Amino acid sequence: MSEHRPEAVPAADAAAHAGPAPVASVAAAAPAPVARTSVATDVALIATFAAFVAVCAVLPAIPTGGAVPITLQTFGVALTGLVLGPRRGALALLLYVAVGLAGVPVLSGATGGLGVLASPSAGYLLAFPAAAAIAGGFGLLARRAPGRWRVPALLGAATAGSLLVIHPLGIAVMGWRLGLSASEAVAAGAVFLPGDLIKNALAAVVAAAVLRAFPDLLRGR
Repeated sequence: MSEHRPEAVPAADAAAHAGPAPVASVAAAAPAPVARTSVATDVALIATFAAFVAVCAVLPAIPTGGAVPITLQTFGVALTGLVLGPRRGALALLLYVAVGLAGVPVLSGATGGLGVLASPSAGYLLAFPAAAAIAGGFGLLARRAPGRWRVPALLGAATAGSLLVIHPLGIAVMGWRLGLSASEAVAAGAVFLPGDLIKNALAAVVAAAVLRAFPDLLRGR
């Protein structure tokens, strides 16, 4: 006796019986607009904070009697790192430094161009991207602090960027350019510490308010 085998269903009929494709499959195959929006947002934030640091830089400097005046640049660097986080903060400062070295007068004293690398303050400028990254990295941890400790924690994050990168590199280059001994360079650089602590404290207060109002800024760093 021959074995009965069901006839194969034609492909067109099978597709008809299968019904419409699952919504999940269609969604998975479609492009992800959220990712594009996130990238666009990141680019806009990086450009905005680079411009903000430029504004801080071109404001009138406070003379110290030495070769390097006090500016609001480091306030902008600290705030950028605390608000944007390590990756976007570093990119914002890299953009700022690159634009300044390209000749656009966005650096301290409304200067620009490669000639600034020969100045005694070149080390401070070159340290900005790394300082923003460090402040941003510690800033992510600072946000986990209880409410009343959040601002002091953000202050510590900003100060870490100053003490670990900006001052060591800035003092080293300043001493080299001016022919100072190590002790003389440290003494000259110490003039900026009180002002930096004040600017870091202000950056911590502003960052805490901004992040409280816009918590989504902490995503996609």
